[in-house]
Amino acid sequence: MSILDILLGRKHPPMIGLDISSSSVKLVELEQNASGEFVLQRFASESFEKGWIADGQIEKFDEVSEAVRRVVSKSGTRIKQVVLAMPQSAVITKKIMLPAGLREEALEMQVETEANQYIPFSLDEVSLDFCVIGPSSTSVGDVEVLIAASRKDRVQDRQGLAEAAGLKPVVLDIESHAARLAMSRVVAALPNEGKDALVALFEIGADTTSLKVLRDDDMLYDRDQAFGGSQLTQLISRQYGFSFEEAEQKKLAGDLPEDYDASILAPFVDSLSQEIGRALQYFFTSTPHHKVHYVMLAGGTATLPGLKDRVTELTGFASMIVNPFDNMKLGSAVRESKLRREAPSYLTACGLAMRRFMQ
Repeated sequence: MSILDILLGRKHPPMIGLDISSSSVKLVELEQNASGEFVLQRFASESFEKGWIADGQIEKFDEVSEAVRRVVSKSGTRIKQVVLAMPQSAVITKKIMLPAGLREEALEMQVETEANQYIPFSLDEVSLDFCVIGPSSTSVGDVEVLIAASRKDRVQDRQGLAEAAGLKPVVLDIESHAARLAMSRVVAALPNEGKDALVALFEIGADTTSLKVLRDDDMLYDRDQAFGGSQLTQLISRQYGFSFEEAEQKKLAGDLPEDYDASILAPFVDSLSQEIGRALQYFFTSTPHHKVHYVMLAGGTATLPGLKDRVTELTGFASMIVNPFDNMKLGSAVRESKLRREAPSYLTACGLAMRRFMQ
C-alpha cells in the first residue's frame, strides 16, 4: 500500500476514513447521492488513555487496536476497506522537477535517484511513492512530481492496527493532506468561494496545535506548537484531584464543579487565545504577509465556550469554528446534536473519507 496511492487517480471501492491521533480514533463514512452531494452516514470516536500513542508512535498496540475495533462496532458500518493517515512528522515529502513524457519505469528510476538525496535512510527501509502533480510553472518541458516516503515499520504499524480490527487498509494518506482536502469544502463556502483569501487554520489537538496558512490550493505556512486541550485536562486534574482520565471524561461531559468556568476555563481560554495570537505574529514576522482574512479553529478544543470570540478580540481577525460536515446531507444514523458538538474534531477523518471520491 502506497502513501500517496489515492493521489494517483486510482478508483476505489467504498471506504471509511479512520483518523488515529494521540488521544483518540475517529471514524467517518461518507456517500454521495444522485446529485453528487456528500451524505454523512456515520461518525464515531473512541478515546485513548494517555501514553497509548506518543509522538506518533504506537506504544500500546493491543489497546489501540481494541479501541479501533470498538469504534467500528459502535459506528455500525459494514464497510471494511479503510483510509488511514500517517502523521506529518513521520513522512518526508519533496517536490521535484522531472522531464515530461517519461515512461512509468523511467519515472520510477528517476524518482528513486532523486529520493536518495533527500531521504536519510536506506530506500530498503522506507515505503516510497510519488505522483505527478502537473506541468511545471517555472521550467518548460518539465513536470512537478511529489515524492513521499515513510519508514516501513511506521507504515506497517498503521496497517497492522487496521488489520487487527478486521479492516482492510486500502489507502495510506498524510494527515495534513487529508485536513486540507476537508478544508477545501469549508473554504469554497466562503464569500467569492474563498478565492485569494488567506485562511489561518488552527488545529488544536491534545498536545499539539498546528497552524496552516492556506491560500487557494497552496499551503503558505505550516508550524506546530506544543499546546493543546490536554493542558486543560491537567489543570482540571490538579485543581479537583481527579485522575487524568477522570478529568478528561468530566470535561467532555460538562460534569465539573460550579467554580470551574471562572477559576479554570476562562483563564485557559484567555491563555490559548494568546498562544494563537502569538503564532499569527510569528507567521507575520517570518513571511511577507501582515494579515489573514479568516482564523479557523478545528479540533475538539475549538468549541470551548468563548474561545472563538476571544480569538477575534485579541487578533482583530474574523474567527470561525470549522465544521467539515457543513452543507452535507445527514444519514438516518447521525445524531445532529452530537454532530454539532463534535464536528470540529473530525476534520482529518472527514478528509480521509472524502478520498473515496477523488478521481
